[in-house]
Amino acid sequence: MSLKTALFSAVAAHWTGDAALRQRRADAERARRRAGAPHLVEYFHQVDDPYSHLAAQALRLMTDRYAVELKPWVVGAPEDWAAPERALLLDHARGDAARLAAAADLRFIDPGAQPDPALIAAATGHLVRTKDPILFLDRAITLGDALWRGSAIRDVDPRDAGAADPAAQVAEGDARRKALGHFMSGMIHYGGEWYWGVDRLHYLEARLAELGVRRIGAPETPVYLPPATPRGAAAAPRPGLELHYYLSFRSPYTYIAAARAAALARAYGAELKLRFVLPMVMRGLPVPQMKSRYFTLDTAREARRVGAPFGRIADPVGAPVERGYSLLPWAIRQGRGFEYCLSFMKGVWSEGIDAGQDAGLRRIVQRAGLSWSDARPLIGNDDWRAEAEANRQEMMQLGLWGVPCFRVDDVSVWGQDRMWVIEDALIARTRD
Repeated sequence: MSLKTALFSAVAAHWTGDAALRQRRADAERARRRAGAPHLVEYFHQVDDPYSHLAAQALRLMTDRYAVELKPWVVGAPEDWAAPERALLLDHARGDAARLAAAADLRFIDPGAQPDPALIAAATGHLVRTKDPILFLDRAITLGDALWRGSAIRDVDPRDAGAADPAAQVAEGDARRKALGHFMSGMIHYGGEWYWGVDRLHYLEARLAELGVRRIGAPETPVYLPPATPRGAAAAPRPGLELHYYLSFRSPYTYIAAARAAALARAYGAELKLRFVLPMVMRGLPVPQMKSRYFTLDTAREARRVGAPFGRIADPVGAPVERGYSLLPWAIRQGRGFEYCLSFMKGVWSEGIDAGQDAGLRRIVQRAGLSWSDARPLIGNDDWRAEAEANRQEMMQLGLWGVPCFRVDDVSVWGQDRMWVIEDALIARTRD
């Protein structure tokens, strides 16, 4: 391992660790107290983003539970670099938000298309004039309900409505979001840390509870807690039942989903099919530092929740991924495909193993129960590329473009946050 890789791995381990997180939170709290500032929660709402519509509903519940000061912003859509497959993202977001709404007891029904631009402009114009933060949430919910139904955006409650230039207000929200270090909508910021809408709100609630700002009599359970998977125990194999796992060795979310994907397959007797694709950045799709930073810190937080070791990173982008993939079809033929994938990803995402060097790859191969002497001559072959591209094309046909993705029959989802949807599909299939 090079000195550069070793240093980066050590720094990443500290930066993503629980101790560093707690230190950052303590520093933020000390700064807040010194300034005599309130517990300020900043929220970034995009009127035609379905996740924002859900986030506004969840935040409205949360502000009744915690003594915080809310500062809402209206923002525009993410820039092109943050949404490289925008058409697919929009379609996916609507369907995914509808599933999440049902699970979290919130409101959203996918109308099958984005709202009319004139309705979006009208909703934005109403919302940017709203100064009171709680009224902002109420109005965002009312406007969102109408917007996603395709209804006319009628005049809303005139209380607290001031004059505003919508374009200027949205630009101000965009600038504030960027200054704080983010790029997506439906995002919540508190004390130097980001929380993505409904899915990450429980982390903010736990943090606020630790700070002692939960209101007397408020529920101790979060507004929404992601379901744990798998719920079932090991089952006998069911012929023909397959769980397709679209993965990338360079995706930290793919890594922290790996053990759960295998557990899901075992729990319902499904065959786990490994569908590897090239990382986005190696397919020419941009992953800027702002995006990488948030995803790494968010993965670390999620890894702690699901019990996956994470943080001692040796980024495998480029040759290490290609070397790893050159052995994967062989490992699958040996019946050790998953063991090899897990060994590789655990090595590069939690142990600082440099898969670009033979010493590192040898360790990955051998602990997966494979022969290094058989593997060594295969390193660097290109036979895997056609399979990786076929997997990517199939993933795109499903309306998905990033990893991890999962599919059971005609049910497909993107992200380790939605593995409960796949479990529901497996349960339904085993009842057939």
